Amino acid sequence: MNFMGYKRPDGTVGIRNHVLILPTCACASETCRVVASQVNGSINVINNSGCAEVKGNEEMTQKILIGFAANPNVYGVVVIGLGCENVSHQKLRESIQKVTNKPIVSYGIQEAGGTIRTIEKAVRSARQMVSDASLVKREPCDISSLMMGIECGGSDATSGFGANPAVGNLSDRLVDLGASTMISETIEFVGAEHILARRGATKEIHDQIIKICRDYEAHLAAAGQDCRHGQPTPGNKDGGLSTIEEKSLGCIYKGGTRPIVEVVMEGERPTKKGAIVMDSPGYDIASVTAMVAGGCQVVVFTTGRGTPTGHAIAPVLKVTANRATFQNMIDNMDIDVSGVTEGEISIEDAGAAMLDELLEVCNGKTTKAEAFGFSDIAIDRICRFI
Repeated sequence: MNFMGYKRPDGTVGIRNHVLILPTCACASETCRVVASQVNGSINVINNSGCAEVKGNEEMTQKILIGFAANPNVYGVVVIGLGCENVSHQKLRESIQKVTNKPIVSYGIQEAGGTIRTIEKAVRSARQMVSDASLVKREPCDISSLMMGIECGGSDATSGFGANPAVGNLSDRLVDLGASTMISETIEFVGAEHILARRGATKEIHDQIIKICRDYEAHLAAAGQDCRHGQPTPGNKDGGLSTIEEKSLGCIYKGGTRPIVEVVMEGERPTKKGAIVMDSPGYDIASVTAMVAGGCQVVVFTTGRGTPTGHAIAPVLKVTANRATFQNMIDNMDIDVSGVTEGEISIEDAGAAMLDELLEVCNGKTTKAEAFGFSDIAIDRICRFI
């Protein structure tokens, strides 16, 4: 099975052809936003970190920024820094060049002489990149080049017995075709991790799944915190979920049934193809951020309560099995599988229909969040700022 994608010099395949305006730190985010607003074909992301960070947070920020730049949906990158942050624009540019050979330039606001001069330089570079990117045409690419992130947020009871199993079926279909799928949100495995771990292709992977759940709870406990304070959320409870175990049992359905071939750390790129687990937080925006940094070209996002979430780099398809939510949030929701909940269609039929829709998005169809220009970014924090 093929889709029409953009082949990159580093061997990856994109389903979008963006020029990314990337800030090294929060102080450069607004300048990046202005640059992107001046150049059609470019996008920006907001970085609310990047300076005065403890080492663990700094490493996480850099991992995410480098991953964004290396994502196959990005043709080229314009990095903008302030000049006094921990990791300069030159250093970030060099780090990106170690993992991908796509076009990249960088500028410093202090070096250039302020915002206006920086914008002038960056806009010229971005316009040239967009012009060059326009010469790259879509061509047939095997589905094995695709990695789909799987997320859930604003879950209710219909998520666990409708949307998540349907997306799980989609995941199985993709894996069987040679593609990769990725689930995350470690804290939302808690209470059902033993069931998820049974899918490990090896005993080592089984044990890794158990370990990341234990480690996450231990990390919180060391700071005197308990994940059950925020899980389930008030919206989850209003939607019929009463315990973290109940939420987790529904959550793991969306990853399908195929053997899990690899467990990767937050924001890291997998080395194998197939069903993958990423160790990430339970906050859906942070997990989407990490999976896009890990190379996912598209994200399928299940929700019972509804969400407007999107990402600048990768299209996010919102799926619900709650008909009232789909009708009430029609401007945000992409796929309605409420027929599963109401016994009108099977999980298999829903999975097949979603595969067709996914291929259309891979071929260029715009998602609801893309039409809005939404870009939700949250970089996970290891601990508080200095």
